[in-house]
Amino acid sequence: MSKLDSLTRLEQESIYIVREAYHAFDNLALLWSLGKDSNVLVWLLMKAFFGRVPFPVVHVDTGKKFPEMYAFRERYQKAWNLDLLVGLCPPLESMDSSLTPAARSAARKTAGLKDVLAKKKYNGLIAGIRRDEQATRAKERVFSPRGADGGWDIREQPPEFWDQYNTDFPPDTHVRIHPLLNWTELDVWRYIERESIPIVDLYFSRKGKRYRSLGDQDITHPISSSAATVAEIIEELAQTKTPERAGRAMDHEREDAFERLRADGYM
Repeated sequence: MSKLDSLTRLEQESIYIVREAYHAFDNLALLWSLGKDSNVLVWLLMKAFFGRVPFPVVHVDTGKKFPEMYAFRERYQKAWNLDLLVGLCPPLESMDSSLTPAARSAARKTAGLKDVLAKKKYNGLIAGIRRDEQATRAKERVFSPRGADGGWDIREQPPEFWDQYNTDFPPDTHVRIHPLLNWTELDVWRYIERESIPIVDLYFSRKGKRYRSLGDQDITHPISSSAATVAEIIEELAQTKTPERAGRAMDHEREDAFERLRADGYM
């Protein structure tokens, strides 16, 4: 199967998933982190719904993103005509002190998202996570039921055989929907190249370094790289063995930190 065919298959699968979600949930929203995956997801939603995203787009904002990310949000919220909701996060001092430092900082996003869910009562929330990105995320389902506050119990996840998705959940169930779950990092970049999707320019090399994954300034670090174009990033990824989240401080802390956050409702 050619690369084009593979990307088209993934695109069609993701569009099918978001249309199923739109049909199944009456109070739906999209999480927009401003990173490459969530920008691909916005693009897919606009393809699925004839040039628009027909429900709110939520950015859970720690106040610690890079200036380039805020500039991107301002520009493309207008260019893509998004119904943007910015949810603010509580201070670091209110987070669980038993967490490792970077995980404690990241936990602010979980708390901020919980505040949004408490106010808006979304019963479906679309997110741009992928199985290949992190070991805990590999355990996810495409349609993943959660507790009312977004908490995740891997033992309570429904089977999804042969791409048959369960969208029939009891009333008041909160469900996370993951249309990019079967994509890889390389798929995402090839799709960005094919579709000319805008992304934050921090992904491109400056003075021998670039960001491979974007988060808060204080817990995200660049990697050594000379890749200054999408094509060069694709070439680099085809050869590298360095994990995608190598620049994320949380992923270098205690092994269970990420899983603790995911169980509590982290994106």
